[in-house]
Amino acid sequence: MNPFSSGTRLRDMIRAIRACKTAAEERAVVRKECAAIRAAINENDQDYRHRNLAKLMFIHMLGYPTHFGQMECLKLIASTGFPEKRIGYLGLMLLLDERQEVLMLVTNSLKQDLNHSNQYIVGLALCALGNISSAEMARDLAPDVERLLQFRDPNIRKKAALCSIRIIKKVPDLAENFMNPASSLLKEKHHGVLITGVQLCTDLCKVSSEALEYFRENCIEGLVKTLRDIANSPYSPEYDIAGITDPFLHIRLLKLLRILGQGDAGASDCMTDILAQVASRTESNKNAGNAILYECVETIMSIEDNGGLRVLAINILGRFLSNRDNNIRYVGLNMLMKAIMVDAKAVQRHRATILECVKDSDASIQKRALELVYLLVNESNVKPLTKELIEYLEVSDQEFKGDITAKICSLVEKFSPAKIWYIDQMLKVLSEAGNFVKDEVWHALIIVISNASDLHGYTVRALYRVFQASTEQESLVRVAVWCVGEYGDMLVNNVGMLDIEEPITVTESDAVDAMEVAIKCQRLGLTTKAMALIALFKLSSRFPSCSERIKDIIVQNKRSLVLELQQRSIEFSCILQKHQNIRSALVERMPILDEKTFSGKKAGSLPTAVSTSSIIPCNLPNGIGKPAAAPIGDLLDLSSDDAPPAPVSSGGDFLQDLLGVDLSPASAPSGTSQSPKTGTDVLLDLLSIGTSPSVQSSSSAIDILSSSHDNKAPVSNLNGLASHSSLSANATSPASSAGMMDLLDGTGAITQKHEENGPAYPSLVAYESSTLRMTFNFSRQPGNPQTTFIQATFTNLSPNVYNDFLFQAAVPKFLQLHLDPASSNTLPASGNGSITQCLKVTNTQHGKKLNRLEACWGSITLSSNHFGNFEYFGQGYIWHV
Repeated sequence: MNPFSSGTRLRDMIRAIRACKTAAEERAVVRKECAAIRAAINENDQDYRHRNLAKLMFIHMLGYPTHFGQMECLKLIASTGFPEKRIGYLGLMLLLDERQEVLMLVTNSLKQDLNHSNQYIVGLALCALGNISSAEMARDLAPDVERLLQFRDPNIRKKAALCSIRIIKKVPDLAENFMNPASSLLKEKHHGVLITGVQLCTDLCKVSSEALEYFRENCIEGLVKTLRDIANSPYSPEYDIAGITDPFLHIRLLKLLRILGQGDAGASDCMTDILAQVASRTESNKNAGNAILYECVETIMSIEDNGGLRVLAINILGRFLSNRDNNIRYVGLNMLMKAIMVDAKAVQRHRATILECVKDSDASIQKRALELVYLLVNESNVKPLTKELIEYLEVSDQEFKGDITAKICSLVEKFSPAKIWYIDQMLKVLSEAGNFVKDEVWHALIIVISNASDLHGYTVRALYRVFQASTEQESLVRVAVWCVGEYGDMLVNNVGMLDIEEPITVTESDAVDAMEVAIKCQRLGLTTKAMALIALFKLSSRFPSCSERIKDIIVQNKRSLVLELQQRSIEFSCILQKHQNIRSALVERMPILDEKTFSGKKAGSLPTAVSTSSIIPCNLPNGIGKPAAAPIGDLLDLSSDDAPPAPVSSGGDFLQDLLGVDLSPASAPSGTSQSPKTGTDVLLDLLSIGTSPSVQSSSSAIDILSSSHDNKAPVSNLNGLASHSSLSANATSPASSAGMMDLLDGTGAITQKHEENGPAYPSLVAYESSTLRMTFNFSRQPGNPQTTFIQATFTNLSPNVYNDFLFQAAVPKFLQLHLDPASSNTLPASGNGSITQCLKVTNTQHGKKLNRLEACWGSITLSSNHFGNFEYFGQGYIWHV
C-alpha cells in the first residue's frame, strides 16, 4: 500500500514523521500526507474521512496549516454514527475557533445533537459548544442548554453547567435565564454536578448584580450547610485527597461565599461560624489543607468586619511564614500585605517572623518580605526595625543591597524621631552601601545636616572618622567633603562636643590631607573630586595657616586633563591670587534651606512661592551676617526648572539673581558695555557667565562686588557650582518690562488696563540692537485667563534688506505654543516696514504654578544671519547672542 495514500493508518503516519532526522524531511513527509488528504477530500472519500481528519489534527498540532480540512469536520458531525461524530467534534474544537465563519454552518447540527436521544452525543455537542461557542451561537442554543441543566444524567448536567458558563460570558444578558437552574444545582449530592453548579453561580454573580442579590437572598444558608457537611463528612475514598474530603469543592464554595459576603453584613454573619470551623479544624501539614486555609483566609479578609475571625486568619498566615515550602511562605507574605491594610496590629505580632523572611535565601521571598516590613514600620517601631534591616544590610548579597538600601533610607527619612538619630542611621547606610543610594538620598542628608545647627560639629567629626576608615562608598565621601568644607573649623576646634562622642584630635593639615586624598583617589568620580576641590577652596579661608598648601593643590589641578577640574582650578587660583578682598564673601557657609521646600521639590510638589521668613538667618564666621534672602531652589542643583525664582526688582536681571549683588539700572545705566581687554569683567569670566551684561555699570565687576561686600549685601555661595559649573547669559532688561509679572502663567499680580479698544497689557520691547527691534503686544480674551495672545512685530533698523525671515520659539512642557505664519518673509530696510507674527501661549497648569520660573526660548534667522536666542523669565527678556 502507498505509505501516503488516504488508506494509511494514523500510527503509520506518526511513525514516518518521527523517523525523520531533519526538519526538511519532516516537512516533505507532511507535504505528501497533506497532498494525499486533499486528493481524498476532492474524491469525497467517505470511508477514510475520519482517518484523514485524525491525521489533520496531528499535523495541526505540529504547527502546519490544516484549514483545507475544516469542512470535513462539519461533514463528520452531520453523520449518524457516534465514532464519526466524536472525531468530527474533536476536529471542530481543535481546527476551528469562534472567529471562523465556517462555524455558523454547524449551529443546526449542534441543535439537533443537543436534542439527541443518545446522551453521549448530547455530551459531545455540549463539550463543543462550551469550547468554541460564539455570541450568535450562544443566543441560538441557550434554551437547549438551559433545558439540559435538569437532565436526568449527572454527567450531562455537569457539562451543561460548564457550557452555561461559556454562554453567560459571551452574552451577559442571558444571565437571568440561568439563575433558577443554577440555584437548583447547589442542592445536588453528586460532587461533580455540585462543583460545576457552584462555579456557574460564581460566574453569574460576576456578570450580573441581579444574580448576586438573588443568590444572597436564597442560597447562602444552603451553601453554608453544604460546606459544613463536607467539612464534617467521614472518610470517603472517592473524594479523599490527603485526608481531606474533596478540597476542590471546599475551595469553590469558599470563593462563592467570599463574593456573596463582600459588602453585605447580613450574609457575612451567616458564614462566620463555618469559616471559623474550617480555619481551625483544617490540617496544615498537607498541601491540600494549606490550599483550603489560604482560600478561607482570603474569604475572611474579604467579608465584612469581624475582629476575632481576622485575628485567627492572620495567625494562620503567620504559620505559613514558618512553613518549609517557599511557595507557601510567598503566598503568606502576599496575603499579609493585603491584611495589613485591614488589621495592622494583628500583623505586627508576626514582625519577628517577617524579618526572618527578609533573610531568606530565596530572592523573591526576600523582596516580598522587605516590602511587607516597609509597610509595618511606624513611629513606635522604627528604631528596632531599622536596626534589624541595617544589620542584615551588612551581610546581604550585592544584588539585594540596592532594594534594601532604598527601603531603609525611605523609612529613616519618613519616621525619624530625632535628627541625630536620622544622621547616625544614614551614616551607617552610606558607610555600608553608599554606592547603591540615589543622589536624592545624600542630597536630603545634607539638607538635614545644614538645618541641625547644634549637630554640625558632631556630624563633621563622625563623617571624618568614617572617611578615614574607607573611601570606597562614593556617596559617603561626597557628604564628608561637603561637611568638612562647610564646618572644617568645627572639626579642628572640637566645637559642639556631645556626651556620647569620643574625643578626636584633628589638625588643619589633617583636614586638608583628607580633601587631597579625595581629589587624587582614582575610584571616585568627577562630581566627588569637584566637590572636594570646592571644599579645599573654602578651607583656604577657614585655615589661614594652610592657605599656601591649598593654593598649591589647586594649582596642580590646573593641568588636569578633566576640563571640569581644570576650569575650577583656574577660577579658584585667580580668586586666591588676585581677589583676596572678596574671597571670604564667596566662601561663606551655605544658607540654611527650609526642609519643607526641599521635600516638596523632591515629591514633585514644590510650592510656587516661598516666604523669605522661612529662610533661617545665621551668623557666619567670616564677618558677614547674612540676612533673610530669596529662597534657593536646591542647594546642590542650580539647573533645576523647579527652583522658585527670586523676587526681581525693577531693572533686575539674571546676574543679580545668580550672584545676589545689586546691578539695578539706578546704579548701572543700561546700554553701557565693557571691553574684554580692560580686565573689568574678570569675575564674570571667572564664573563662566559669558560676556559682560549690557545692564551693568561702567565700573568693574570686582568693584561692584567689593561695594556690595562693604554694604553687607548678600553674595551667592560658591558651593552651588557643585552641579552647575557654567552659565552663559547676555542680559538686557527693558524698563517697560518692569511691570510685567508672570504674564504667561496668568496668576501673577498684573494690573490690567481696561481700556476701550486698547491692549490689556503694555507693549514690551523684547529685543533691540542696531539692526533689529522686536516688540511684543499682549492680550487676553475675557473668561480665558490661561491663554495669552502675543503679537510680535519685527523692524529692520539696518540699511540692508533681509530675506528668508523665520522666527521660531519653544516653551516648557506645561505651556502650549501655537505660532501663526508671519505676515511676510522679507524685512524692509531702515524701518520702512515691519513683519508681524501672532503667538498663542496656553498654560495647562493655570492656577497651580504661581510665580514660577517660566521660560520661552526662540530664535530668528534672516538669510544667513542668526540673531540669537531669547528667554522670557516672567519679568523681562534675556538674549543669548
